[in-house]
Amino acid sequence: MRLDGPMLVGLTGGIGAGKSVVAARLAELGAVVIDSDRLAREVVAPGTDGLAEVVAAFGPQVVGPDGGLDRPALGRLVFADPAARQRLEAIVHPRVRARAAGLVAQAPPGSVVVNDVPLLVETGIAGTFDVVVVVLASVENRIRRLVGGRGMTPSEARERIAAQATDEQRRAVADVVLDNDGTVEQLRTAVDRLWRELTERAGSAAVRDPG
Repeated sequence: MRLDGPMLVGLTGGIGAGKSVVAARLAELGAVVIDSDRLAREVVAPGTDGLAEVVAAFGPQVVGPDGGLDRPALGRLVFADPAARQRLEAIVHPRVRARAAGLVAQAPPGSVVVNDVPLLVETGIAGTFDVVVVVLASVENRIRRLVGGRGMTPSEARERIAAQATDEQRRAVADVVLDNDGTVEQLRTAVDRLWRELTERAGSAAVRDPG
């Protein structure tokens, strides 16, 4: 890992795999968690140049009555259209990366910064992290969670899963794989074990480079 700053951890996993549970537990344990989904909402908030660019690209129908982004309307435009999705990503992703870099710069040496990035594989940024953690679960379990927890139909859940990277692609960039086909408690126990390993590595690097 780099010796002049915090340990950078990339956390990813397919929709319904349980990544949010892992991120929440790491935050409880003391990690600085950067939520890319939250940043993606912030960079297209009302009044931002990000929102203005989205409207210029997709039209005024993606703006809701409150002046904010109408996410369902935008989703209908881009979800089934790869070219449209790429246009949206070209607007949002650079802004998210810039915001995340600013937050990383504020973290002290020896800390562990976890970047929660759903599309880590798809955006090709795995190499920017010291450690890449991938949360995996079977398609059947993911569909069950999406139907029960997010109100999707099974077909909607399968579509969302199919639109993302495959588990094989995620494994190819993973330094650590967390299996989430068991209970939440089993996953949290695995995260606790991972945290001990990460903090040991981060602390050792900080000692080697006390600044």
